[in-house]
Amino acid sequence: MLDLAPITRILRAKASSQLLVAATHYLPVFEELSQGALSIPELQERLHLKDRPALVLFPALCAMGLLEYDAAGKLSLTETGKYLTTANTTNLLGYVGLEKDDPGVIRMVEWLQNDGPVNTNQGFSYVKDEDAPSPMDEAETARFFTMALAGRAKFLSPLVADKITQQPGLLLDVAGGTGYYTYQWLRNNPTSRAIVFDRPEVLKIAAELFTEFCQDHPAEATSLQNRLTFMPGDMLTDELPVAYVLLAASLFHDWPVETCEKLAVKFAKALKPNGSLWVHDAFLNDTLDGPLAVTDYSAMLFLGTKGRCYSRKEYRSWFTKAGLVPTTDEIPTLLDYGLIAAIKPRE
Repeated sequence: MLDLAPITRILRAKASSQLLVAATHYLPVFEELSQGALSIPELQERLHLKDRPALVLFPALCAMGLLEYDAAGKLSLTETGKYLTTANTTNLLGYVGLEKDDPGVIRMVEWLQNDGPVNTNQGFSYVKDEDAPSPMDEAETARFFTMALAGRAKFLSPLVADKITQQPGLLLDVAGGTGYYTYQWLRNNPTSRAIVFDRPEVLKIAAELFTEFCQDHPAEATSLQNRLTFMPGDMLTDELPVAYVLLAASLFHDWPVETCEKLAVKFAKALKPNGSLWVHDAFLNDTLDGPLAVTDYSAMLFLGTKGRCYSRKEYRSWFTKAGLVPTTDEIPTLLDYGLIAAIKPRE
């Protein structure tokens, strides 16, 4: 099957450039490491970086081939990375510095240094900020972002629906957005039901897309309509219906670790015994050193949400703490995404 990853990789590649300039001309990553290898906490302390920006920046520099982990697990310069230090009389610092006044670089530096915008009134593109309303509760914003993500979801949904649990019962698609994954899953599971759970304004767009989907599949339209429910709500505060399958597609990466851990507990509670939680997302290597396409994506998420990309190891630690049993399956899809799952034990 054709993979459209070259398009998204090119789109996100600007993040690598911005992080590279930030690490050479604003945050002295390479100068600090020119004195010797440092652990992540040691380098964080010297650069005054919090956890989230550190785990956006350092994996990206590793993925670029500029940093690597030594035998002791400390970060060190690669041979290429040494050419970004003043200790090397031949270096490319001046050349990289040609981009140091780029507005995108300046913004990236601000967010790295402050773990977000200095002016918190800027808010976040996709997620609610503390007690403020969610941007996705505003009709125009909800339509813009939901439709912007629709093409990606429509392209991926047949493959994702084929890979996740096939069984009678109820699927709960939390923060389901366009709902495409659910629509396709219902086609594959003709005796099952599903709920798309999201903000009310998002569900208005999802309902429009569902109508179009049914028009594209007229023989199944009545069955699909009878088995699908759109449920408005806030996954952070509202009780979730109990389901056999829970899908979290491109969800966790919008949130900080603390929220992810709480969501894992909430999702586990919403599963029936032997039910399965499925995550579809782009994953960092467990070694936190790439891949480059995902570290670029992580940097873009960093600038628009409260989260970043996480490794499968991080996800599995949250699921285990929540009482679920992670599977060992790592199922690739397309566009640098993949699937992982966890099972709720029988009582």
